[in-house]
Amino acid sequence: MAAEEEPMQPAQFLSAVDGAALAFRRRRGGSPGVLFLGGFNSDMRGNKATALDRWCADRGRAFTRFDYRGHGESGGRLVAGTIGGWLDDATRVLDTVAEGPQVLVGSSLGGWLALLLARRRPERCAGVLLLAPAADFTERLLPGQLGRERLAQLAAEGACELPSEYPGERPYVIGEALLREGRAHCLLDGSRLSLPVPVRIIHGTADASVPPGESLALLEALEGDVALILVKGGDHRLSTPADLARMQRQLGELLGC
Repeated sequence: MAAEEEPMQPAQFLSAVDGAALAFRRRRGGSPGVLFLGGFNSDMRGNKATALDRWCADRGRAFTRFDYRGHGESGGRLVAGTIGGWLDDATRVLDTVAEGPQVLVGSSLGGWLALLLARRRPERCAGVLLLAPAADFTERLLPGQLGRERLAQLAAEGACELPSEYPGERPYVIGEALLREGRAHCLLDGSRLSLPVPVRIIHGTADASVPPGESLALLEALEGDVALILVKGGDHRLSTPADLARMQRQLGELLGC
């Protein structure tokens, strides 16, 4: 049966540091493997994760995807999520599920987490591919998107809702701890970030959620073999057939295949 016709694998589970169930799907294969880190309020059933799974299956490449706590099929509550907590989730999956070196593919929030994970486990990282990365978004973007009224609600009630920019989607639930704890993990603080592996960044020029200037800031902060591809008219999701093909080409180059 062709890879694109395969039914989705059933989720497997492991325990997060607080005992919550972390859902993951793993496809065994060649090394280096690929570990996908999704975006905020998304899950491992999304278009990019599914396209990567098929691409890796066609090439006999190992692939792992998972849901952070409060996302998808994992336990926990989104409103209680923090950058450090989700980084711990990613580390747990890398240490427990993925085998050998990995190319980390991070989308939006997952881009920030991929960089943090590569810095935490450099010996396991074979490369990094960032898709519309939202590094430091709790400091650089989210306060402005929430505005005064929601920030006041956040301070008073501990949570608020941010409407989605996509029609028909539920609003994002933002917890006070997300902003407060996120400050401890910021990368764009004027210091240089050095990773011993190649880093590739793809960002759309029409991204209304994370402006492309955020990736330009990352390009300046990162040392070493780093390249940025700007996609004219590309939105935040980067999920059109052309976007997915571009993502796969860049991943192939990082993997040398």
